[in-house]
Amino acid sequence: MNSLEKLTREALALLQQLIETPSFSGEESATANLIRQWLESHDIGCEQIGNNIIARNAWFSEDKPTLLLNSHHDTVRPNKGYTRDPFKATLEDGKLYGLGSNDAGGCLVSLLASFVYWHQAKDLSHNLLMVASAEEENSGPNSLRGILDSLPAIDVAIVGEPTEMNLAIAEKGLVVFDGTITGTPSHAAHPNPDNAIYNAIPVLDWFRNYRFPRVSETLGEVKLTVTQIKGGKQHNAVPAQVEIVLDVRVNDRYSNGEIAEILEKEAPCKLRARSLRLNSSSIDPEHPLVISGIGLGRKTYGSPTLSDQAALSCPSLKMGPGKSQRSHSADEFIMVQEVEEGIAIYVAMLKGFLQPERFG
Repeated sequence: MNSLEKLTREALALLQQLIETPSFSGEESATANLIRQWLESHDIGCEQIGNNIIARNAWFSEDKPTLLLNSHHDTVRPNKGYTRDPFKATLEDGKLYGLGSNDAGGCLVSLLASFVYWHQAKDLSHNLLMVASAEEENSGPNSLRGILDSLPAIDVAIVGEPTEMNLAIAEKGLVVFDGTITGTPSHAAHPNPDNAIYNAIPVLDWFRNYRFPRVSETLGEVKLTVTQIKGGKQHNAVPAQVEIVLDVRVNDRYSNGEIAEILEKEAPCKLRARSLRLNSSSIDPEHPLVISGIGLGRKTYGSPTLSDQAALSCPSLKMGPGKSQRSHSADEFIMVQEVEEGIAIYVAMLKGFLQPERFG
């Protein structure tokens, strides 16, 4: 077994390297190299598919179920609000600043350290499969979803995202719709009772007030939000149509297909779903993995944000150090203590779940 204290130091050093290496979605080859080299430095062989790094525990057996440990190493682009260099890992007052520190570098290195800790252990109840994935932020074709057919069958998963090390036992799905509100084009100087922009007012009001009746115990209501609107190109011409974008966060009481069918039938404008593949996900609150986490004082909740959980069909939970509110923010940071605690909690939670007799 590797020393947990030593692994924690090495994980934090890796996190600093990852911060200082740009890894926008689809451009993660340099961070993939860092992760592969880090695992190889611990005598762990890796497989690479695209920019996804995959490793198995030493005693991986096809006769056992498999637990996936997954987090991503791609980042969004830094926003204009940054006052610091987003690619400089700066440590101040216990805070490690830098792009991707919180989302999801801290989670990734914590899971990597936990995987290394358990890598050589015998008599585990489950195989361990570590995947440091690419293209999570843009749900790209070379993300976790794109490599699932090349992986062993997965029976349960921990997806590393910042949750303050609490257990997100359910996660909302997502459907994005493009909507069209029509009218009669005309010169602005002439009367027009069918102005597409004015026609948009009751449509927007309809979306603001619409409610789906099925409410989830863990995820609450389905949430509809109009996030974009576009219409007209010049001041003296009434446009023929107004285009809107509708963001729908789906609870576990509906499939994405049901949501699309209902809205396309009932909405007072034409709607077209971009994709139905990002369904909600969940795990039984009585699952042994959840029970192990609860035994360590972790709380359970339903998450409104999307992650690579949406790619998985097996039971999964989302869990990791850091706070979701810091993700994609200017001057992003994670507390060093959060990473240290994250590694310790992951290791202890896996011990309770995997129940290795040799180390019990």
